[in-house]
Amino acid sequence: MPDSRKSEAPPAKANRGPGAGPENRRAILAAAREIFAESGLQVPYSAIAKRAGVGQGSLYRHFPDKTALALAVFDENFDALEASVALPDTTLDALIDDIIDLAAVSTALIDLIWQRRHEERVAHLTTRLAGVVGTVVARDRAAGRLGDHVADDDVLLAITMLVDLLARTDAAERRPMAEQAWAIFRRSFAPERG
Repeated sequence: MPDSRKSEAPPAKANRGPGAGPENRRAILAAAREIFAESGLQVPYSAIAKRAGVGQGSLYRHFPDKTALALAVFDENFDALEASVALPDTTLDALIDDIIDLAAVSTALIDLIWQRRHEERVAHLTTRLAGVVGTVVARDRAAGRLGDHVADDDVLLAITMLVDLLARTDAAERRPMAEQAWAIFRRSFAPERG
């Protein structure tokens, strides 16, 4: 007797149309952040789409290449940094701690952005970082926590060196290495005793 049960394919996801765009974008960014932290940039785009629960077409509509996706992740990171720095009690040490946390899980993305740092679409990240640093440097200098000899560019260079160091350090050693490096910078940035 033939089996009357039909093998059923899983139901297709309903196409929710353009209204799903913002939700899809958030899901893609969250998936990319996780996957790049876990596996680096070598992962296929399809793995990001799968983790986000969207089709590859949706992924490519939002982010035509990995650089565009990395930039979007970094823009979210800068949104968080700018919100933190807007709080009047945020110090340079607190900002550096936040940057270390972000850099420790974003080394692959940092490398990608660094390789493309001269592209016009990447330039705004430098401007955003300079704004965040400028705010905190002025605050710390006014509070006597930072020497008058320290320019914004000195702090930006220290951050660049710190992030580069983290990108070349094993994951388990990143936090202690970053703290050691920042302690060296902190001593050189301290107010001069007269």
